[in-house]
Amino acid sequence: MSGGVDSSVAACLLHEEGYEVVGSHMSLVHLDGVEHGCCGPAARADAAAVAEIAGFPFEICDLTEPFASAVVGDFVDEHAAGRTPNPCARCNGEIKFGAFLRRADELGVDLVATGHYVRTDRDASGTWHLRRGADAAKDQSYMLHMLGQRQLARSVFPVGDLPKHETRAIAARFGLPVATKPDSQELCFAPSGDAGAFVRQAAPQLVHAGGEVVDPDGRVLGEHDGTFAFTVGQRRGLGVALGARAYVLGTDIATNRVVVGPEELLARRALDADRVSWIAGAPPAGPFEASVRVRSHGEDVPAVITPHGADRFAVDFRSPQRALAPGQGAVVYRGDEVLGGGRIIATR
Repeated sequence: MSGGVDSSVAACLLHEEGYEVVGSHMSLVHLDGVEHGCCGPAARADAAAVAEIAGFPFEICDLTEPFASAVVGDFVDEHAAGRTPNPCARCNGEIKFGAFLRRADELGVDLVATGHYVRTDRDASGTWHLRRGADAAKDQSYMLHMLGQRQLARSVFPVGDLPKHETRAIAARFGLPVATKPDSQELCFAPSGDAGAFVRQAAPQLVHAGGEVVDPDGRVLGEHDGTFAFTVGQRRGLGVALGARAYVLGTDIATNRVVVGPEELLARRALDADRVSWIAGAPPAGPFEASVRVRSHGEDVPAVITPHGADRFAVDFRSPQRALAPGQGAVVYRGDEVLGGGRIIATR
């Protein structure tokens, strides 16, 4: 229970249905009393208040140690490697359906429930399937592409069939103080909301003054103090003027260079991905056609996906795609079903 409306309603609906519910608030970072998204004192107080109103027990689960290693540490490592990480997706795989599921095992709890807008079902063979949330505007399936059969068998998503306005209406029916609480989309471990500022403080070894911002021909246009502050497709905050709109085309950590240029040079036709998870548990036997999404709220793009072993795949898009950022997720869909996904490591 993050203290937001979605997880609060999920818990209350399960309690109303007769489940024996334990509300658990994950403590992920120590912010010394700073109010920030799902990690501040107010969020904990809101989650506790919902549990008290509904009448089920509540706990605070300290997961700061695994979060620091698996999420914050990975966030820094990815920037050091010249990639743009997605820490929320990483948190889902390693913490919410990893360390937290192990916590459920310790307590002897059968199922883990969250407020994610996704749906699941199981076919006649016993295989679990992950599907988009019913509310397309709130669908979070992209962020859960790393889940497999073990996690889905132990998970329930009570708000996955609901539109967001109905979730809020249910919260009001239960008399919850979070019924009108705004959604939080902030980076939970960076109170300022500035990922670059966080990296500068947490990993000063990545700050390199005098880095060059160059055009595609290598002409120096300006300077920067670290490639970590740039991501492919970025337009604002480049610190240079080309007389026309310019975008980050790529970064080179070996030379400490950021390459910028016109939008048309962002187009790519293919990508390679690693850290692959196939929800069915094993990769397809060979190349297949499906749709691929490369941003959480992006479009599904027709493509041919070619698995390379269990942990890698290549994607060849039917049409060029703009601003494919290494470090972000490439998630494979067939209709409303998520087949799997991985981390973009190269583009072509």
